[in-house]
Amino acid sequence: MFIQTEATPNPATLKFIPGKPVLPGSTREYRKAADALESPLAEKLFGINGVSGVFLGHDFVTVTKGAGDWQHLKPAILGTIMDHYLSDAPMLAGEAALVEQAGGEEFFADEHSDLVKTIKELLDSRVRPAVAQDGGDITFKGFKEGIVYLNMKGSCSGCPSSTATLKHGIENLLRHFVPEVSEVRPV
Repeated sequence: MFIQTEATPNPATLKFIPGKPVLPGSTREYRKAADALESPLAEKLFGINGVSGVFLGHDFVTVTKGAGDWQHLKPAILGTIMDHYLSDAPMLAGEAALVEQAGGEEFFADEHSDLVKTIKELLDSRVRPAVAQDGGDITFKGFKEGIVYLNMKGSCSGCPSSTATLKHGIENLLRHFVPEVSEVRPV
């Protein structure tokens, strides 16, 4: 098994591409070991000293380091991912495999449902594919008083360039297609 690695715009995060599906049709983000119990792979990755975050994408895993350098962490992470796939263990254990991760309810007024549908379509078709290439994900959280609230995950969370991406990229895109949008903010 060959696992590719790619740098991301966030220097504390690396993207690992196993060449096999990770979580098709879904994503999960774990920012601490206690949250990762639903995923055998994420739990093992947090067992590596220096790992501070794990994001499971459709066909990739991003790992964020808190301490240490990639030269020492990368071989242990690669070995853990390879061992997981060779063991045929599930990516998600028990009920978690059946239930979508609840990151809290979306919020927006009922009269904005068509507007929110347009915003989500733009995010899904124009933003999320590009962000996934960098090892992250951005999902809709809410809309209130002209402000779109987005949840940044994986390498996007804590990335030095994420503010520029939000303000100059996503905000301009949404304002162009949806004039009711005045601002975009991370949650």
